[in-house]
Amino acid sequence: MADVNFSVEAGEALAIVGPSGSGKSTLLRLLNRLDEPTIGNVLLFGVDYRTLPPRELRSRVGMVTQRPFVFPGTVADNLDFGPRQRGEVLPAGKIDTLLAGVGLEGYAARDVANLSGGEAQRVSFARTLANEPDILLLDEPTSALDDDSKRGIESLILEILHSRTTAADTEPNSGHKGLTCLLVTHDLAQATRLAQRALVLRAGRIVRYGAIEEVLHAEDATP
Repeated sequence: MADVNFSVEAGEALAIVGPSGSGKSTLLRLLNRLDEPTIGNVLLFGVDYRTLPPRELRSRVGMVTQRPFVFPGTVADNLDFGPRQRGEVLPAGKIDTLLAGVGLEGYAARDVANLSGGEAQRVSFARTLANEPDILLLDEPTSALDDDSKRGIESLILEILHSRTTAADTEPNSGHKGLTCLLVTHDLAQATRLAQRALVLRAGRIVRYGAIEEVLHAEDATP
């Protein structure tokens, strides 16, 4: 990647689009330090993210991948994983609240081996949200799902973003920030449904960046 320079406001949803091999997933991995940048800086609320311990960074910058990834065990075990790595215990009531928020009420004791693809993806979301991240990175989170599950995950994303934005607006002194979301997708209609701004990558470079309707209208008009 070269000359990639952009900023995302707290509470904003940014769609990252472009052809296969353009660097979309690589960009997300760089933002989470799953890949290490060799040049340049990534700032998290003005702080160079390399000054943060990796465990703290990855709890604040959560990532949901294209294919659902769950750990062996129960759904509750999965949600408790991140807090447990920090020496914390996620209360049962918090687990129940997170699961209700992703439409999996009563699933805490269920073995992940018995989940459908859509249910496993929802567990991935809930596990990421258990860390209360500031940033949510989504790498084509619906591409492996059927249409019904895809729409369900889109509704979930919108609900999560809305709830965090509402909390930030109604409790300005609580320290809560609106949840910032960066979404990699090949589906331009999905990008329009979920994001306010868009960034188009080609060959590791930004070729367009701005308000989503303007950017994607220009993208549609490109031969």
